[in-house]
Amino acid sequence: MNHPLLAPLAEVYDLAVVGGGINGAGIAADAVGRGLSVFLCEQGDLGEHTSSASSKLVHGGLRYLEHYELRLVREALAEREVLLAKAPHIITPLRFVLPYRPHLRPSWMIRTGLFLYDHLGKREKLGGSRSLRFGADSPLKEEITHGFEYSDCWVDDARLVVLNAMAARELGAHIHTRTRCVSARSSKGLWHLHLERQDGSRFSIRARALVNATGPWVASFIEDQLRQASPHGMRLIQGSHIVVPKLYEGDHAYILQNEDRRIVFITPYLGQFSLIGTTDHEYHGDPAQVRITDNEIDYLLAIVNAHFKHQLHRAHIRHSYAGVRPLCDDESDQPSAITRDYTLTLSDSAGEGPLLSVFGGKLTTYRKLAEAALAQLAPLFPEMKQPWTHDAALPGGEHLEEPSALAHALCASYPWLPGPIARRWARTYGSRSWLLLKGTDALQDLGECFGAGLHAREVDYLMVEEWAQTAEDILWRRTKLGLFMQPAEVALLQRYLDSRTAKRLTHFDHVAQG
Repeated sequence: MNHPLLAPLAEVYDLAVVGGGINGAGIAADAVGRGLSVFLCEQGDLGEHTSSASSKLVHGGLRYLEHYELRLVREALAEREVLLAKAPHIITPLRFVLPYRPHLRPSWMIRTGLFLYDHLGKREKLGGSRSLRFGADSPLKEEITHGFEYSDCWVDDARLVVLNAMAARELGAHIHTRTRCVSARSSKGLWHLHLERQDGSRFSIRARALVNATGPWVASFIEDQLRQASPHGMRLIQGSHIVVPKLYEGDHAYILQNEDRRIVFITPYLGQFSLIGTTDHEYHGDPAQVRITDNEIDYLLAIVNAHFKHQLHRAHIRHSYAGVRPLCDDESDQPSAITRDYTLTLSDSAGEGPLLSVFGGKLTTYRKLAEAALAQLAPLFPEMKQPWTHDAALPGGEHLEEPSALAHALCASYPWLPGPIARRWARTYGSRSWLLLKGTDALQDLGECFGAGLHAREVDYLMVEEWAQTAEDILWRRTKLGLFMQPAEVALLQRYLDSRTAKRLTHFDHVAQG
């Protein structure tokens, strides 16, 4: 297929990245922007596993202070506003309310933690913490009379991955999704990677350095594909979430303390729902097959019902998802105490191609992780340019300050465009929304509507520009419209996707790019 996403192959790449989650995409974008030639392969869809199964927060990690992870918290706190400036369409400030329960943590401990949270990292746009008193109109139970409030950010996690992959591609990286690295061998200072596409076809590439950013598979990739011993043990920690109808009014979130000293977030979700999570327990199965358990559902419902007047039941659950966090084994007794910090291991034996493996990491600190990875690789590439990602907007964040202003501008330029679509596009595609509308004069120019305001033009855009191939890619990772679509509409969308031809896709690309 003559498709812009199926990039040609180079004779030899500087860097081959295996894994298209947030760390792999972030490293690829950073590296190609420094002048390296980059190849990235992902066995499934971008961000399909861990990176799209998060609590969807850019946050410092208030709880990590209890485990004295000051370096991680400081780095994460500083990154909040960096990422907010890079992608204001998919990242938004969010105020968190922490109900005070004196038998769980004393007031002085919480106040000390919030003081550190306010002052450890640079803060310009995000407000500081404060104490709260709850009145009779509070959704919380009567016995919960006061609490605290602080700032973090919400993020569309799957889109953050896609935007980094787009940034990498636009700078020249070759991104291949649904492409599995079958094996890799080092010979005479080069890595030889053998790859298999979803259709069974195979090809090979060579690279001067290899980055293993396979997340939950990082250790097994070293052992199975590279036939080497992993330098670190991994612990896979399952985290699950449920989605319920909006639990309370307001655009703030809650952070709830539990008897086991863990915390659970409740965040506003897609205007009509509340997102509740996460859990924390060890997982020993296939990371691709992780599912929420009955015990996890009971756990999440119990902690919410212990705090809120409105009681939740299983019948309220509209959706659930689960993911596996790959954490470097630090021999902690409790899953919640295992470090969330990342570890980078560089193997550079004489005559062997260098291998950089990424163990652990957080969504919030992916950019700093990428910088640290490139710092380790820098001696191998003396011509490599300096760090650049701190001030560079991600695709759609260019010349964008406020998505609501963009939505108004879209409607002013295209009066026929429905307001709900304009607002959703502004918060999904940012300034790239203009690309979707180029060459259109009326609503019918957007093509067939599959439901929930999703038209054929948007679908074509997602196929051409964002590697989407299936209804799941579009509805659960690119747009989050899955909660608003009926099964018959989903089936119609999938049939449309299956019918697309190379001719039609390249035609759209020609029209869109102008």
